[in-house]
Amino acid sequence: MAGQAPPERADAARNRRRILDAAARIIDEQGAKALTMNGVAHASGIGVGTVYRRFGDVSALLLALLDDGEQRLQAAFMTGPPPLGPGAPAGERLRAFLHAYAKHTLESEELLLAAEKASASARYKSDPYRVVHTHVQLLIREARPELDAPVLAHLLLGAFQPSLLCHLRSEMKVSEERLEASLDQLLDSLV
Repeated sequence: MAGQAPPERADAARNRRRILDAAARIIDEQGAKALTMNGVAHASGIGVGTVYRRFGDVSALLLALLDDGEQRLQAAFMTGPPPLGPGAPAGERLRAFLHAYAKHTLESEELLLAAEKASASARYKSDPYRVVHTHVQLLIREARPELDAPVLAHLLLGAFQPSLLCHLRSEMKVSEERLEASLDQLLDSLV
């Protein structure tokens, strides 16, 4: 089709995956500030020129990492097995989604905090947020058609502001299990 990017070669796709995995490991072990193109090249075993040609700079690599995580989450709730994927009742899917979204946000915390600091409102205009909002809105509408699903979806997703989750985890020492239990309580009152 006209206007579409050509399919990625198998070796290019493997290299992309190796680079993203290496970058994610560096961030997990040392933090986002430690991420350099040379460090990623060394950790991935791929030439630094290839890393630069593929991603350009560290900021583009960070965006690619965020995008990769978003694509995995979207694939899980759009086509994965129930209860996160299709086939379960709306309330069960919403619960599974909120747990998965909390885990995704916590795993991407450092990257999301940097994006939030750059522009707090940009999140709401981004394609990944729009997809997630639409998904939550549809599940709320299916579970409770009488509710104001568009607004409630924004309010539910507001609980996943990176700075709030960072505060809960770092300052208040809230565990992932406690966070999930609290989300369940919030959801029980809604659906």
